[in-house]
Amino acid sequence: MTNTAAGAQLFEPARLGTLDLPNRLVMAPMTRNRAAADGVPRPLMATYYAQRASAGLIIAEAATPNQAGQTYANIPAIYTAAHVAGWRRVTDAVQAAGGRMFLQLQHGGRVGHPDNSGVDPVAPSPIPLPEPIHTPSGPQDPVVPRELTVGEIQSTIDDFVAAARNAIDAGFAGVEIHSANGYLLHQFLSQNTNRRTDEYGGTVANRIRFTVEVVTAVAAAIGPERVGVRISPAVSVNGIDEGDTAAIYPALVTALAGQGLAYLHIVFADPESSVFQQIREIWPGRVIANPNLGWGVPLPVDGGRVAAERLLAAGADFVSLGRSFLANPDLVDRLRTGAPINQIREAHLMYVGGAEGYTDYPTRSEELGASAA
Repeated sequence: MTNTAAGAQLFEPARLGTLDLPNRLVMAPMTRNRAAADGVPRPLMATYYAQRASAGLIIAEAATPNQAGQTYANIPAIYTAAHVAGWRRVTDAVQAAGGRMFLQLQHGGRVGHPDNSGVDPVAPSPIPLPEPIHTPSGPQDPVVPRELTVGEIQSTIDDFVAAARNAIDAGFAGVEIHSANGYLLHQFLSQNTNRRTDEYGGTVANRIRFTVEVVTAVAAAIGPERVGVRISPAVSVNGIDEGDTAAIYPALVTALAGQGLAYLHIVFADPESSVFQQIREIWPGRVIANPNLGWGVPLPVDGGRVAAERLLAAGADFVSLGRSFLANPDLVDRLRTGAPINQIREAHLMYVGGAEGYTDYPTRSEELGASAA
């Protein structure tokens, strides 16, 4: 394909928050269940992320800010000294390879189970997931979450702040607040999971309050230029039905727009969507857009380059790719040179421990070396 102006931009350097990035390709955060049972990152995770250090920015997989926020087994965390030390090994490896990292902070809310976290899940309202949840002993029926009190909401905000400080201590350049994909902050935004009648429920202004307060507190603690926010307008994963998407996101983005944040990260961004276009018009800073390349289907033969170029042409500043980076540790070079793309192996390998389907995907130079041997 021809190298359009937008396509050339994909490989150009750009500023993001405090960082000068060598290109506009971002490795999206992807839960891969490779941490120890206590949430400490394992050495294999350092290898995995360092292999992908050529990304303009790596956003590391979701780490929980407290025990109640754990979603599934073997999910990393960032609320103890051991967690910080484990993540420091990861960031040291990535920096040694020339890379840059943010850490995504995610509280699962009702997406959790006592067999995973050791405690009952919490949520804006006592409404359970509509589907089973994976645990070490297999899929189990969801647990009705306990409704957070206003005091517990404040303590959860405090936990996000502490987690953000821990992330900086662990060597990350910043954090991404996860307000997407059906987890706790998204549950507060959505009508079908937030039935509260206090200041955190009911109106749009009340339902966006928790996300705004988390982001504001974290930005005050570590600096707004070190903070990004992830949103997923109209995405229904984990049983979410926002109800009034067209009202929620302009209000939320407007409330966050004046804080000088590093970026806004939009999941499954559609460049032709009126919501995407409105958000881009409102948001004064950098936008990372994540295209929908399908799930359970092969990666496009171009690795997502055409979709990335469309998003850049529509006003995104950076494009995040997930599975393409998983299967291609040298994705940036493959997209730049038009080299063939590795496909994802069996999907279940993405969520099991070990190197298979994780750190054993070859680079193009390794493939060529093997073929020449």
